[in-house]
Amino acid sequence: MWNLNNKTSYRVKKRVIIWFILAFVLITIQEGFFSKKAPFSTWESNSQVKPSDISASSSAMVTRVVDGDTIVVLTNGVTEKVRLIGVDTPETIDPRRPVQCFGKEASAFTKSLLENKDVHIEADSSQDNRDKYGRLLRYVFLSDGTLLNQEIIAEGYGHEYTYHTPHKYQNEFRTAERSARESKKGLWRQGVCGA
Repeated sequence: MWNLNNKTSYRVKKRVIIWFILAFVLITIQEGFFSKKAPFSTWESNSQVKPSDISASSSAMVTRVVDGDTIVVLTNGVTEKVRLIGVDTPETIDPRRPVQCFGKEASAFTKSLLENKDVHIEADSSQDNRDKYGRLLRYVFLSDGTLLNQEIIAEGYGHEYTYHTPHKYQNEFRTAERSARESKKGLWRQGVCGA
């Protein structure tokens, strides 16, 4: 098939194989980025509603608090895990690490405000709809209008967290964190978590 000397034949075959692999990878990537299917094969729900059907803004009932920055809600008949946008609290359930300092307190604070409560959840167009674990990314507003994400930071139970792109309330959350640090609230108290 190849009318070339052995070295040249080997190089040509190698280039053809490399181009074939690159073409396959590019086609696979393109299918993944432009597919209309839900990007999360591990998405689970107790209903037939698909992830793309979840509204960007809706009412929800909190059914469980996972930790300080992750909750489970029932919205539009679908049970969803929600990761709060713009806030990060110390870990309590990561199987790869021990419970972090002030993690239990942060979880208890979130639980005290949310458990079995009706809330309003809202997406942010500057952020993805879901994180890499399939959780909805949302702001959570309490019935009195309090933005929970910011309240957690303001009371010293977490800090402002920007993932890739600035979120809608980044400046407000950073101001809340600065104020909590200066007031030595929560995890910023003297003698807590190395403060």
